[in-house]
Formats: sequence, structure tokens, C-alpha cells
Amino acid sequence: MGFAAIARVTEDKWIACASKDQISFGIKPGDELPVETTICSQVRQQDQPVFIDNVATNTTYAKHPIPEMYGFLSYISVPLYKKDGSFFGTICAIDKKAAKIDTEEIRGMFQLYAELLGFHLEVIEEKDKAEAKLTEEKHIAELREQFIGILGHDLKNPIATTRMSAEILMKFSKEDIVKRNAALIKSTSIRMEGLIDNLLDFARGRLGEGIKLRKTKDFKKLENTLEQVINEVKTTTPDQEIKSNIEIKNPVNCDPDRIAQLCANLLGNAVTHGSPGKPIELRAACINGEFRLEITNKGIKIPKQVREKLFEPFYRLEGDEPQKGLGLGLYIASQIALAHEGNINVTSTDKETVFSFVMPTHN
Repeated sequence: MGFAAIARVTEDKWIACASKDQISFGIKPGDELPVETTICSQVRQQDQPVFIDNVATNTTYAKHPIPEMYGFLSYISVPLYKKDGSFFGTICAIDKKAAKIDTEEIRGMFQLYAELLGFHLEVIEEKDKAEAKLTEEKHIAELREQFIGILGHDLKNPIATTRMSAEILMKFSKEDIVKRNAALIKSTSIRMEGLIDNLLDFARGRLGEGIKLRKTKDFKKLENTLEQVINEVKTTTPDQEIKSNIEIKNPVNCDPDRIAQLCANLLGNAVTHGSPGKPIELRAACINGEFRLEITNKGIKIPKQVREKLFEPFYRLEGDEPQKGLGLGLYIASQIALAHEGNINVTSTDKETVFSFVMPTHN
């Protein structure tokens, strides 16, 4: 056959999806024909294939206007269905010469083609649906993360004001009950600030910004920020003993505020999962060209399968209460470590659990 096409046929349109033209018929993919000028419209309505060996000798089409309009003698049009049984269009072929095509073999071959195309149409349709759904989900995820970022940013100012007001009350009030409640407000605001920082960092990471660093080699600033973190944790958990040994005697090329955030997250985790009444130990030092921060608690042993998931976002140990956190602290800590070309390791025995952050002092 000189011309063959796969056509999308509807009530009012005939559109070529694919074509092969060896007789200069002039129809290319995307071209349209008035559907009423095609035998494919009849195939759609009657739900029956059409095979014509020779229009001139065919009792039905010998005087039909369409073959004369397009100048063909032999013709094939087979209905094409999608997997759900709905009509899609036709596989059609024409030639200016008569041909022996109305045979059992050719009918079977075209029927097989139609079934194969129907299968591929279903695959393409499912792929398009999946891609559309994925695009929608990505858009929703981006909006959600933008919302989290904006909300977190807008919450920081009122929380900072709350914390500052609590500090003023603690400093100038003479009543013990006011001081105690002001201290509680301050400790709560510190915790809220930490949660918001984690949310903001997570949102930035998901939006492609990642953890941004402001590096300095001022190791005294690093030491002071770590001491500040310890004091803040002691404020929020006055019953928890924290033993610290910080000896940073060499420059460390890092972002002290981010290292402090990492430390706060690890220390908060140790407070949550350590054994009540037993001290938490924090050690920080520069050893052999590396900065090492170790936090040890006396909590129960963490199983290996759990340790492998600790740094995944929103992961909590079984039994964690929702108010304990968002499950982002260790994830954010791991991302800060990666940003410093370092890593966090966990070892856990029946006696103690140790989180170790190690990074090169010069990177």
C-alpha cells in the first residue's frame, strides 16, 4: 500500500498521528481531514473494519464519492481501541492501484497491529497520567515547603521577643514565682527556636538551597558558642547533669553557629534518650588535624537496624512522644556535618551511646 496512517478519529475530527507516504498523498502527522470525507468515520460508527481490493469492482464503494475524491482503488481501515474498550481511531491504508488485501492473513495481521497499538496507547496514557500526577505532587510539595519556610521565618521574631521579655522578668523581678515562670517561658522559647531552625533548614534543603555556611577560623568563637549551647540546654533541663570538656586550641575552618546547632540537636537527643539521673558527657577537641565532638549518654542500647535510620528526616524511635520533636534534629545535624565535609557516627552498647561528629580542621 502506498500510504498508511494511524489516525485519531472522533465525531468531528480525523487527525493523523503517524503516517508513511510513498505515493505523495500529502498527509503528515498532525494534519487533519474533514471527518465526513473519510471512510474511517463510517468505521467508527459501524464498529467494523473495511477491506477493499478494488473500488471499481466493489458493489458498495464503486460509486462512492470518497474513493473518487482521494483517487484510490484499494483501501483498508481497521478500528483501534484502547485497553478500556473505548474507540481511539483507525489504522488505515490506501493505494492508487488495486491490490489483493481482503484475505484472512491480512485481516489477521491488521487485527494484531490494532491490538499491539491499543496496548501501547494504554502505556502512553498511563505514563502521561503518572507524569501529570508527579508534576502536580512536586508543585504541591514545593508550595508546602515554601509555606513551612515562610511560616518558620515569620515565627522567629515573636519568639525572640518572648524570650527577651522572659529574660527581663528574670533579671528585674523580685518575686520567685515570676522568676520561675519567666525561666520556664525562656526555656520553652529556646526549644521553639531550635524546632523552627530545623524546619527552616529542612525547607531550604528541599527547595535546593541546602545548608549555607559562614566559615571562620575563630576557634574561640566556636568554643564560646558550644558553651552557650550547653548553658541553654541546662536551662531547659535543670535536672539533667551535663559534664563538658571543651579544649579547642587550634583554628577550625567552620561555621560556629552551624556547629552549635549540630551540637544542640545531638545534645537534645541525648537528653531525650539518656537515662534519668545519669550524666551526659560532651567532649570537643582538635586531634590530628580533625575537630571531634563527642556526646555520650547512658541510655538503652540502640539496635543496629534503628541506627541505620536515625538520620532520616521525620524518623523517631519507637515510643517517642510527638511533643519531643519533629524528627528533624538528627537529620539536620547530619546535613550540617556533610556541609563541613564531615560525618556523624553512632556507637551503642548496653552501657552507653556515643554520637561522634568528626570534620577536618582545614577544609
